[in-house]
Amino acid sequence: MKYLKKLSKLHLVIMGLLVVVLVYAISSYFNVPASAPKNSSDTAVEAHFKKILTPAQYHILREAGTEIPFSGALDYETRPGTYYSYGCDKPIFRSEQKYDSGTGWPSFWAPIKPDAVVLKQGTGSDGRTEVLDTCGSHLGHVFDDGPQPTGKRYCMNSIAMYFVSDKK
Repeated sequence: MKYLKKLSKLHLVIMGLLVVVLVYAISSYFNVPASAPKNSSDTAVEAHFKKILTPAQYHILREAGTEIPFSGALDYETRPGTYYSYGCDKPIFRSEQKYDSGTGWPSFWAPIKPDAVVLKQGTGSDGRTEVLDTCGSHLGHVFDDGPQPTGKRYCMNSIAMYFVSDKK
């Protein structure tokens, strides 16, 4: 107890914030899927994804997990090129739409074309809009605090995508 009295209020606030970040990271890592496969074809689909994805990719894409901010390589990617979904192997974003949102996840103000992604309104307890690829795999979320011309911030998980540079 004497030790706690010596700590300043700032130290206690910082320690509290670290605990919150740690709890968030652990809960994101152990995220449980919203629903189990309903029939044998769903089971076959999930078995296929488990075969082609790494465990970390499966967690993000199929269980709607979230990677730790600032941990994904694509957040730092600046070359001209195209971002593809690991779930569908289809183009979803271009480097021209990417910007640094400062959030720790790759952010884009628009997809490569409007039908490249699917928006699922109000998912989860916080009501965020989920971004899926056209095969139904989770990519991230979209928010209304992005730059013009759209005002959108497509906040994506780096591990859900791969990048192909324009320069061969």
